[in-house]
Amino acid sequence: MQPVLPVHIVARILLVLLLAAGIYFFRGFLVPVLAALIVGFASWPLYSRWVNVCGGRTTLAASGALAFITLVLIVPLSAALYFAINEVTHLLVWLIAANKEGMSAPAWISALPLVGERLGGYWDEYLGQPHALGGMVELVSGQHIGNIYRLILSTTGNVFHILLTVLFMLITLMFVYKDGHRMVGQLDILGERVLPLRWQHLSRVIPATISSTVTGMGLIAIGEGVVLGSAYWIAGVPSPVLLGVITAVMAMIPGGAPLACGLVSLYLVGSGEPLTGAALFAWGSIELFIVDKTLRPRLVGGPVKLPFLPTFFGLVGGVTTMGFIGLFIGPVLMALIVALWREWVFEVQQKTEQPPS
Repeated sequence: MQPVLPVHIVARILLVLLLAAGIYFFRGFLVPVLAALIVGFASWPLYSRWVNVCGGRTTLAASGALAFITLVLIVPLSAALYFAINEVTHLLVWLIAANKEGMSAPAWISALPLVGERLGGYWDEYLGQPHALGGMVELVSGQHIGNIYRLILSTTGNVFHILLTVLFMLITLMFVYKDGHRMVGQLDILGERVLPLRWQHLSRVIPATISSTVTGMGLIAIGEGVVLGSAYWIAGVPSPVLLGVITAVMAMIPGGAPLACGLVSLYLVGSGEPLTGAALFAWGSIELFIVDKTLRPRLVGGPVKLPFLPTFFGLVGGVTTMGFIGLFIGPVLMALIVALWREWVFEVQQKTEQPPS
């Protein structure tokens, strides 16, 4: 009696089911594993040089690379998030008190040139009455302002889960660094089997895409957040760490960092400090011009220049599904989708333009 399905088809179905079961049972580790792979891809050229410095000892090189990443990235980012969440908590406490009694338009809004009087009138009309601010927040976000405050408090209390995620990411990154060459060799074998005609090209495009996206969007955004956040602190702006984090996130979107710096400068002008506001705006314009014209073209050398809409969707979708780490994972996944889409379109165009034989 002959089998209903060929043996190789049954083997492939069982393999797919096994992979699906593995993804289902280990889906809790998906975020740290993706983060480790992205960091490993982005830093692999520098890590390869570091391995040569260490005499080819991958265990020593991987340990040193993890120590460097922890001291240079994880510790400063954790400190910035800690202070930013504290500032958000104080801001929400103030907003809850203002919502209870009503809140008149701040003086700096009414003092804004050209639009201050109209904005002040809108503020008094829609936010000046008791509980009007809470109604506006609920209309925009769908959550009561008290629920948002409790969500922030629960985020600060979930430190153990965040630490576990970072720990799993570092453990995975250790093995990515240590055994990366063997992993790449196995992926090449599998890729040549699945995509024999396109794998050699895709295996070069995908790492370059990940590296350029993380370097161009991640590192530059962090740098702009640090530089402009320090400028906010020097200018005496309230909550400079929170505004620096917001600026870093907005810097991932084209035109986001200039918008953030311009709004903070307008706040200073409306607060009765026009010289400080003008100085901050001038400093931000010079810094952003230097970054966009000199550093960004050199750092972002990959094959994919991500448009605005995929970048925005990647940021929002990443944060919604994966939390803070999604700020980096989301745009990387969107960059991969755009790269694969362009490769597919290019291949179809080539086949269409070929003359019939």
